[in-house]
Amino acid sequence: MNTKNVLSLVGIFCLCYDSLRVERITISLKIIGAIGFAVIFSLICLYSADYNHTVDYAYATYFVSFAVWIFGAYAVCKAIRMVHGEVNFKLITLYLTAVCFGQCVAAIMIDRIPAFQLLVDGTVRQGQEFLEEVDRLYGIGASLDNAGVRFSIVQLMIAALLVRDESIRGNSGRIVLLLLAFFTIALVGNMISRTTTTGLVASLLYIIFATGLLRLVIRFKYFKFFLTFIFVIAVVVGISIFLYHTDDSFYHNIRFAFEGFFNWVETGTWTTGSTEKLNREMWIWPEDTKTWIIGSGLFNNFIYSTDIGYCRFILYCGLVGFSFFALFFIYNAYVFARQNDRYALMFFFFLIMTFIIWLKVATDIFFIYALFYCLDGLDSRSAKQNRSVQHNPQLA
Repeated sequence: MNTKNVLSLVGIFCLCYDSLRVERITISLKIIGAIGFAVIFSLICLYSADYNHTVDYAYATYFVSFAVWIFGAYAVCKAIRMVHGEVNFKLITLYLTAVCFGQCVAAIMIDRIPAFQLLVDGTVRQGQEFLEEVDRLYGIGASLDNAGVRFSIVQLMIAALLVRDESIRGNSGRIVLLLLAFFTIALVGNMISRTTTTGLVASLLYIIFATGLLRLVIRFKYFKFFLTFIFVIAVVVGISIFLYHTDDSFYHNIRFAFEGFFNWVETGTWTTGSTEKLNREMWIWPEDTKTWIIGSGLFNNFIYSTDIGYCRFILYCGLVGFSFFALFFIYNAYVFARQNDRYALMFFFFLIMTFIIWLKVATDIFFIYALFYCLDGLDSRSAKQNRSVQHNPQLA
């Protein structure tokens, strides 16, 4: 039992309760399409396991994971709607930012305050023994690549909110707070998992493309944002340099977080230990045509000694299964990019990040799309337009 499953159970009860209060529940074609992809992908994986005579149903039950994320997202959005009267992209981003910032603070406290570490370790079981063995920071249920993927997604959402939401961009105080959270997640998140770098790079590229900075011209409406951005980054860099020279723990963690940068400055070569290990040991591909097509039906227990998502998916369910899984995320990105032009570029970057993440680890980002399927709208304006039907429970 974990919080995701608990939230999913709450979401099921909420949906049942809402269904008793209204005459009908609206389920859009968008989510029906997503359900179709999840079910068909699960069937392909089931066929692979059956064809290869294995009992490894790691992704044959993907439709269950899909349902858990959807119902969990429904519970979260229901709670936010009860407090704020609506649930939109801005509110979701602010809540997720607070959670990620809190995880970063918790990771620092666990690392530096033994009493707090004992409290967390005595309450949450998250493989702490391994994390301590490899000397990695961890939050409360947030560690390794899974945490890095979530930090990356939230960084990109913060960037999109700062660029696209006028109520945020027009308030210097809000810009400062969001940027401080952004850079805290970037720094401490990388100390927890260097996968966070993916989100940092994607976010900076998003800002460059979305604001037109690529043309080396700063439009007037973004002037306050960039001025504040330069100020905050100067403060963050200054504090980081000070701690780098005065705090042994920060020195150790920051060198791990940005190992590639330090190696580039000191040796002229951008390398990291994990990247070298991936290139040296983990690019493992099928050795026969049958496995290339339908896979071997084996995924669990690190059976092929590789973390790389592309390798693990293809070895499990072949190019047939992996291609359908990839199409599932292309579908999700397309649905929401088409729904709202303001955030279309963000969903394009989500899609790129999906394929980049699979170079490192076999995980996906459907958890964020699950939330978007349950929103009233991607912005406040959309939510207000839908207010006439707001009281009907929706899986949008």
